[in-house]
Amino acid sequence: MTTAHTPQAPPDAHPEVRPEAHQGSRAPDAAPAPRAGGPLLLGIRHHGPGSARAVREALDAGAPKVVLIEGPPEGDALLALAADEAMRPPVALLAHAVDDPGRAAFWPLAAFSPEWVAIRWALEHGVPARFIDLPAAHSLALAQEDEARDGLPAPGAPPGAPPAPDGAALRVDPLAVLAEAAGYDDPERWWEDVVEHRTPGAEADPFAPFEGVAEAMGALREEYGDGGHRRDRVREAHMRLQLRAARREFKEHGDEAVAVVCGAWHVPALREKTTVTADRALLKGLPKLKADITWVPWTHRRLARYSGYGAGIDSPGWYGHLFEAADRPVERWLTKVAGLLREEDRPVSSAHVIEAVRLAETLATVRGRPLAGLTETIDAVRAVMCEGSEIPLGLIRDRLIVGDVLGEVPDEAPAVPLQRDLTRLQRTLRLKPQALEREVDLDLRKETDAAKSALLHRLRLLGIGWGEPAAGRTSTGTFRETWRLCWEPELSVRVAEAGIWGTTVLSAATANAESRARSATTLAEVTELAERCLPAGLPDALPAVLRALADRAALDTDVGRLAGALPALARSLRYGDVRSTDTGALGDVAAGLVERICVGLPPACSGLDADGAAEMRRHLDHVHTAVGLLTDGRAPEPAERWEAVLRKLAERDTVPGVIRGRAARLLLDDGRLTQERAALLMGLALSPGTPPPDAAAWIEGFVGGASGGGMLLVHDERLLGLIDAWLTGVEPGSFTDVLPLLRRTFSGYEPGVRRTLGELVRRGSGGSGADADGGPAPAEASVPGFGPGLDTARADAVLPVLRLILGSDEHRHPTAQDHGELAEVTA
Repeated sequence: MTTAHTPQAPPDAHPEVRPEAHQGSRAPDAAPAPRAGGPLLLGIRHHGPGSARAVREALDAGAPKVVLIEGPPEGDALLALAADEAMRPPVALLAHAVDDPGRAAFWPLAAFSPEWVAIRWALEHGVPARFIDLPAAHSLALAQEDEARDGLPAPGAPPGAPPAPDGAALRVDPLAVLAEAAGYDDPERWWEDVVEHRTPGAEADPFAPFEGVAEAMGALREEYGDGGHRRDRVREAHMRLQLRAARREFKEHGDEAVAVVCGAWHVPALREKTTVTADRALLKGLPKLKADITWVPWTHRRLARYSGYGAGIDSPGWYGHLFEAADRPVERWLTKVAGLLREEDRPVSSAHVIEAVRLAETLATVRGRPLAGLTETIDAVRAVMCEGSEIPLGLIRDRLIVGDVLGEVPDEAPAVPLQRDLTRLQRTLRLKPQALEREVDLDLRKETDAAKSALLHRLRLLGIGWGEPAAGRTSTGTFRETWRLCWEPELSVRVAEAGIWGTTVLSAATANAESRARSATTLAEVTELAERCLPAGLPDALPAVLRALADRAALDTDVGRLAGALPALARSLRYGDVRSTDTGALGDVAAGLVERICVGLPPACSGLDADGAAEMRRHLDHVHTAVGLLTDGRAPEPAERWEAVLRKLAERDTVPGVIRGRAARLLLDDGRLTQERAALLMGLALSPGTPPPDAAAWIEGFVGGASGGGMLLVHDERLLGLIDAWLTGVEPGSFTDVLPLLRRTFSGYEPGVRRTLGELVRRGSGGSGADADGGPAPAEASVPGFGPGLDTARADAVLPVLRLILGSDEHRHPTAQDHGELAEVTA
């Protein structure tokens, strides 16, 4: 999916407010200062709570008859939904190309966004609100042209962002320029001081801040022009045309009846004296495509990233708090922090809150700030509530500073049929989308949980990654699944893209699976598809998938690819059993694969180099596991046939050592090879006539990896003795050749296993016939962790207690048999 972000203005600034304004408030009877004639141009910073409060105050004072807002005009028909009680920000306008839903752009709005405040004000006062930015039909097409021409993302752009237009590296950040001019090294800190920490109603004139911002932005535009934003000239021409149309429509009320809420960067351009002809000339010949638009839920987490407004903010949760807190924002914020820490069982009392407030205010005074900001509150929380630890601060940043709020949109919002069906299923199954990542355990024996699993599997098949399978913590059985769920706003675009396959989740997933089965070119693709279709519960798609699977399997002659495909089929059959799915046809395909693998594997294992042998060994493990899944009491033939193949591989000299050793180990683990026979095969593989590298490879296959080979050597000292005797007999020149392979083999063991093996070898109990000093081995093998022989005096002291516990004769003198029994118990 290509997500095209509409070129928008840079983060806009607000005029500097005198520090004295933070302490005062406007008298109730004070009247706004008279304004100069002309439209009410309210230059704002997107997603700024200070700007949002100032916009509300200015609209209350100016009482315009129409409110023009920066945004795509296609969204005008959806503005009425903002008054619906079911609409809860953060939300976003989503515009996407009808023919290519993956080409989309978002215009996110939070409760503290000035645009959202302006929309709500207009609806509450019965005043028309309109979007005046360049239509999405043009902006999406322009973004497509930029992508085709430039091909590279903008510097510092987030993953998936559109390519950079010409001159992107020279873009001007007005906020940074104004902060630097005011002597600040941090634009966000300057913004908080002059705007976000303003006391509501502190200004005598609610229009004064916007006059100041217009003057500041005018100076910047004179210095930097469009600031490297190539498309701004076109967008601003369209805004001027819409502004002229509104002034003509409401001319009987005067120019003051028109209010414009837009990025402060655009205010000088809207005041620019241009002709209608010149503006239309800029818009002539613009590319255009057909676009749809709707409201979708957004998240605070996504507000922290760059979006269609190009105004990502680092702390949306903090900004939301500043907008909602009517008074004492620091005290209320630190109370929230204390509540969160208490939920995590951290000892935080009201005294901690009081002390943190004092420290934050003191830090603000020392640093010359009008009010404690986010930096001061974080420092205070770290020192007072977290005892200097950064770990709780990570939780605070995630839950409060950024936040996990997910917006909601009403059912009346336009949506593709697939989205409506998905919404219905989410409500029916009580699987509500949430922005916070969570794990859900499903018991597939329950009807509702099985339906949830099928839904999540179908969505993954469609590329809608709402849920990802996770390792279960409660059970390893096939009747349980664990999913990690997290709803991201971009999934709405995925749903729109998947809408081409059908109007319901089931029909869309079925059509998608059938199409992928027809277009698959390799056996691995079809087996993976079959593995995903069974848990998704797509009975109508299975015939096409199985037909393609049988065709590909019949034409493929590579044993490695056949071996790689079998495990997926075995897992699919397992899922079919637990979900009561008819998998008879799939079982026939799997049986055919087993037959072909058994015939072709022995010849394919001859003449392999080291890399080829290692890969074939992995196939051997996977096929062995798959055959175990396919074999049951009613059909033991696959296991019997596979056993014959393993015996042939274990005893054939032309097969690489790593494969021979692995085949012998698999037979031993299944109880189809005796310990004596395994020792004989090892003795042959480690005989003096075998080249040391081949012998080391056999050892790696037999006891290497995470297959429990270390414990096998701990409990079978004959095998350990054979390896020890072979290793001590390797010539010095050959030892350096086999050392890396042996080190790789034994480094996979757990530390305790390696330590026990070392003790056994050191004490000469590996069966090599010699002790660590080269002398004769002790007569009695020692027990791991104990010295050689048996201390009879200590044994006699224990025997009376054992007889008392076992109820035997307490007065009988201990015999040699008693000592032997005690040794067995101790071992």
